[in-house]
Amino acid sequence: MLYRMEGIVIRGTDYGEGNKIITILTPSHGKQGIVVKGARKPKSRYSSLAQPFTHGDFSFYKSGQLGTLNSGEIIESYRALREGLEEAAYAAYAAELCDRGVGEEDAGGFLFHQLKACFDALAEGKDPQIVIRAFEMKIAGIAGYAPLLDECAGCGRTGVPFRFSPGAGGALCPYCRGKDPYALDLSETAWKLLRLFAGLDLRRLGQINVKDALKNELRLAMRKWMDHHLGLKLKSQHFLDQWERLAERIDSDMRAPRADRPAEPE
Repeated sequence: MLYRMEGIVIRGTDYGEGNKIITILTPSHGKQGIVVKGARKPKSRYSSLAQPFTHGDFSFYKSGQLGTLNSGEIIESYRALREGLEEAAYAAYAAELCDRGVGEEDAGGFLFHQLKACFDALAEGKDPQIVIRAFEMKIAGIAGYAPLLDECAGCGRTGVPFRFSPGAGGALCPYCRGKDPYALDLSETAWKLLRLFAGLDLRRLGQINVKDALKNELRLAMRKWMDHHLGLKLKSQHFLDQWERLAERIDSDMRAPRADRPAEPE
């Protein structure tokens, strides 16, 4: 049977002599695996359509688990996300989260539009750490692991200072903190941003300017949450962790006073 659907390439694997198997995330048919014949050959007509992050229109025959590409057209190549090291790191992480963090039954239109919005935001130069933290919250919610942020996960109290506990399910009030001695003590601004991410449609994400210390709070909170509830060992995550630690170290070195720099007069 011949199918035609919109999709975003979230994974690609070499297959046979010059072919590729791609996985596309679609708004109407979840994730679809498609063989693109000759995709790795220099003169391939559809090599660009099989590139990571490509948003396209795919026409393919399918009778079993995999389809075979018949024709296709690029809607948005997201070339900039493949050419920049930082952009590629964040986009690859977002794509792998969709591929491995969300089951087939939950890979619907909302996930498709959130991934596309994530790619759009990265391509537009919005702060990638903020974009990806918001996208992680979307993945957590779609996968069924959204944290409780407005009331205590232990007793339901509201309007009190909270700590953030992945193990307990989110916010913990002072009376329930004993349930998780390792719960994180986050700033009030971090709590506000986590709540914003939880309710935000990424298609409406504006430019958010956040200090590095706050970015680190959000990164730690979401990483512990994702590790506890999804438990994924992602190749892209390992690289992204190294990248963010390097960026943090460079920024810290740039802000630190140099011994050979004369002190400014008072």
